[in-house]
Amino acid sequence: MYYFASDIHLGAGGEAQAKQTERRFVGWLDDVARDAEAIFLVGDVFDFWFEYRGVVPKGFVRTLGKLAELTDRGVRVVFFTGNHDMWVGEYLARECGVEIYTSPQQFCLNGRHVFVAHGDNMNIDGQPMLKFLNTVFRSRTLRWLFSWLVHPDLAMRFGHWWSGKSRKSHNAAGGFDASLTEPLIEYARRYAATHEVDHFVFGHMHFPRDFREGGLHVVNLGCWEKRPAYAVLDASGEMTLKILGQ
Repeated sequence: MYYFASDIHLGAGGEAQAKQTERRFVGWLDDVARDAEAIFLVGDVFDFWFEYRGVVPKGFVRTLGKLAELTDRGVRVVFFTGNHDMWVGEYLARECGVEIYTSPQQFCLNGRHVFVAHGDNMNIDGQPMLKFLNTVFRSRTLRWLFSWLVHPDLAMRFGHWWSGKSRKSHNAAGGFDASLTEPLIEYARRYAATHEVDHFVFGHMHFPRDFREGGLHVVNLGCWEKRPAYAVLDASGEMTLKILGQ
């Protein structure tokens, strides 16, 4: 079995909410690890993460410990960076044993072609400001300058402010409905026209949706702050979207 989850946003909200989200997520990792061949974390696992050469954000010890435990046991954990944790470095790979990807990838899993991406920088040609911000924040030069010029305490304060601002604007822009997922579905339509893909898996939009149209299958994973959802690819190659607790 292969499992997919995204947008856990560890550290978001108040202290009580953040702890509840992390415990729920770690409990899910425990449950799915019983039969998982691999667990795919499809971006924004952390609400904000910036990694200095010798400093990483404090907290998340339950999650980091669980990831290390799983990979030590031989469970493959694949980590995709999202727009909230794009500045992940080598720490998670070295200490927790996860595979890290910073761009979309296609895998062959149980005989199916599965395209996986967080989805934050897809189908945004008509949004020049968003394209500009994506370019700026992914700049290696900016990352180097930030790490040398900004004290970690200030970096964390800025990061959490920016992440909170981003989530609020995201919610205000469209609310939580299926229309949020349309840009990613349109991207999948265009990509599938020239590539063989059985399942698309995206995060980012915070709205869980299992979309099927002819031979096109697009799964949008939900946000764990509100309505935790995840996807499962079974041994037959069928993928389904599930709501945690249902």
